[in-house]
Amino acid sequence: MSALAEPIEAISQRVDMFVTVRRQDVADAGPEAARFVDAAADAVTGGKRLRGRFCIAGWRAVEEAASPAGDAPEPVLAAAAALEVFHAAALVHDDLIDNSDTRRGRPSAHRALEEGHRRAGWAGDADDFGRSAAILVGDLLVAWSDDLLEEGLTGLSPDRAAAARRQYALMRREVTLGQFLDIAEESAFVSEPDDRHAERALRVASYKSARYSVQQPLAIGAAMAGADAAQEAALAAFGHPLGMAFQLRDDVLGVFGDEAATGKPSGDDLREGKRTVLIAYAREALAAPARRILDEMVGDPGLDAQQIASLQQTIVDTGALDRVEQLIAQYAHEADRALSGARLGNAAVGALRDLAHAATVRTT
Repeated sequence: MSALAEPIEAISQRVDMFVTVRRQDVADAGPEAARFVDAAADAVTGGKRLRGRFCIAGWRAVEEAASPAGDAPEPVLAAAAALEVFHAAALVHDDLIDNSDTRRGRPSAHRALEEGHRRAGWAGDADDFGRSAAILVGDLLVAWSDDLLEEGLTGLSPDRAAAARRQYALMRREVTLGQFLDIAEESAFVSEPDDRHAERALRVASYKSARYSVQQPLAIGAAMAGADAAQEAALAAFGHPLGMAFQLRDDVLGVFGDEAATGKPSGDDLREGKRTVLIAYAREALAAPARRILDEMVGDPGLDAQQIASLQQTIVDTGALDRVEQLIAQYAHEADRALSGARLGNAAVGALRDLAHAATVRTT
């Protein structure tokens, strides 16, 4: 099965089923509770379902090594859906931290909640309400993801359920650490030598995205299929470099992406002050005066289109963009090599390679 034919719709349907039940849970709690659940439901709508697809691919890679595998069974589908709900929680909190106005071409959760406060004519500050409510929406989505995962694990043997649960817990810890490292780096970079900035940016990419987006979803799916140590190692050796390539592509899109495709304004990462490898490489190539100007501009939320274009041109002229593109290609090649000779299903390996291409050669 091609990775591009993975059951995106099936994952979305499983999420929708779960959300429908959660709506019923609050049916007697009043219209405010319904709005709260609606906000959480909106947050899980759309997206590429990439983490859920990697979870299913990890399960299939191990399952097919022993016998032919059909569609993902309910426990695996529930775990894949749980990953997407958790991802929605991370995005809600991420947009709040970054003060982002949009997500997937729609208002971000805190902006939508803020606008709902205004339309209802409620008392108090709408901005404060939107931010406070979005924190709780993110927390609700985290709780939902746990509930959905546990629904799926009830259909597995105790050993496999425990292994999947350990991998899921590890993912949650690591991405939370990665999120902190990301926001810390926006301030801590001034205290670090210039030649360490790229290394530190790659550390953020590893914890915030590579492990969470690719490596751990693969590991969760593999655990549900009863992976042995060698299979776990092969998938980790594939998943981490691919996750790094995925995040570096995200960094490029955060600076150069087309708003119509990404759903976020071009150059948004520059306004938010993201200290990515792109910025680290650009700084390395600049003389001290130009480096100071770049540092003053990156992180200014008021950057206009002309200033964004100037920063984009600087990144290109310093060779930083070319260096990151080369790094993406190196990581993708490393990931591909890790699959050679691995005791995984042949068809599933083909699906993993398709997913790798989709994750690294993309415009959204």
